[in-house]
Amino acid sequence: MMTILHGATVVTSLDPAEVMTADIVVDGDRIAAIDSSAPADLGATVIDCLGCLVLPGNVDAHTHVYSALARGMPYELAAPRSFVEILRRIWWRLDRALDEASIRASARVAGMEALLAGTTTLVDHHASPHAIDGSLDILAEELGRLEVRAVLAYEVTDRDGPAAARAGSEENRRFLGRVAAGDLPLTRALVGAHASFTLSDSTLEACVDLARSSGRGLHVHVAEDAADERAAEAEHGVRVLERLARAGALDPPPLLAHGVHLDRAEAALFRASGATLVHNPRSNMNNAVGRAPIGLLGSRVALGTDGIGADMFEESRTGYLRLLEERATGAASTNDEANPARPAWPLAGLAAGARFVGEVFGEPSLGRIEPGAPADLVVLDYHAPTPLTAATLAGHWTFGLSARWVRDVMTAGRIVVRDRRLVTADPKEIAVEGRLAATRLWERLAAIGEHPYALDEVPVE
Repeated sequence: MMTILHGATVVTSLDPAEVMTADIVVDGDRIAAIDSSAPADLGATVIDCLGCLVLPGNVDAHTHVYSALARGMPYELAAPRSFVEILRRIWWRLDRALDEASIRASARVAGMEALLAGTTTLVDHHASPHAIDGSLDILAEELGRLEVRAVLAYEVTDRDGPAAARAGSEENRRFLGRVAAGDLPLTRALVGAHASFTLSDSTLEACVDLARSSGRGLHVHVAEDAADERAAEAEHGVRVLERLARAGALDPPPLLAHGVHLDRAEAALFRASGATLVHNPRSNMNNAVGRAPIGLLGSRVALGTDGIGADMFEESRTGYLRLLEERATGAASTNDEANPARPAWPLAGLAAGARFVGEVFGEPSLGRIEPGAPADLVVLDYHAPTPLTAATLAGHWTFGLSARWVRDVMTAGRIVVRDRRLVTADPKEIAVEGRLAATRLWERLAAIGEHPYALDEVPVE
């Protein structure tokens, strides 16, 4: 089936910014041509995009889909006083309450909201210690039904005991095999691991072995809070990234989430590794953990939401404004004098996420609009009130574009949002299912106390 997006202002690349007026010809799941005036084809569906802006589909490079059911979640324990207490009293309780139904409902809610916001790819880091087996299948199936491109991993950790750690590793191994069999065209897999401070040497070694044997890197949290660095230094004598490097966890190049407390030496190690780091500004602000020294980290810094929805317009805007505020108030880290507080920075971060996903899918042109690229496209009903060119794109992105302008969305050549309505499922049904699943999830959560895992219980071998 051929589709022509006619008369659009087309952002063919975010980094470097490239803008042109053209017709986009889509044939099957690919962009077939970019033409100043594509000839009308009687067999083609023509979508009028005059006055509209067409972008590559956005990528959320680090998220937790299950948190879609946490919105408004009741909380009755003592208020957390640290990031580790946030984990023990909120998120590590929530993941223990997840079952098949809540995993399924969360995937549908998260996938729907991503597409409606113009995000066509989710890179998910999943944990459900009482529902491990088959959990990645559920996510893949539900996101696939919605036509969301996904990169999935199960979060291996020692915090729920050795049996759960082994089961998590086996879930990654099994799912990697399913993806390799080729029956999930929109889904790929990584090897999930929580963070250094909840990984024993033997569990980390098992994750690294699986990454090497599968050729797929780790997806792991790194230095999100200073507690991760303190634990690594106390228990292993080195900082987090050095511990991962010594364990072989930087080959194949991993996806590292956060990196808030990386120091200069770790930043240099990161730049030399070929890894990609995901900056999650809204989550870092919400947890009051700080902000990654992205000015020291080079070009492989992507953007993610860490589970706070999947609106990459909002995420990129917040990240930029946070950088500006730090520079203006003198609060920027001394490790980050190369503070990239300029409107173009978020575009580079979004492009880095797309490049990473393209590497995982074997699609080097993913995230660009060019012949042969996957047809992941977003049409915004954004009639620019000032000139929109390559030179002005960053300003429009930061101060004009938002998810409210998203009109149509295409994933792998299929229209999934048309005239602001999801077409791959019934949004009202998804919302009803979400409310029912959330109610039951919250009932189970009420019976679960603070997670007992403590930093002084990190196994040392």
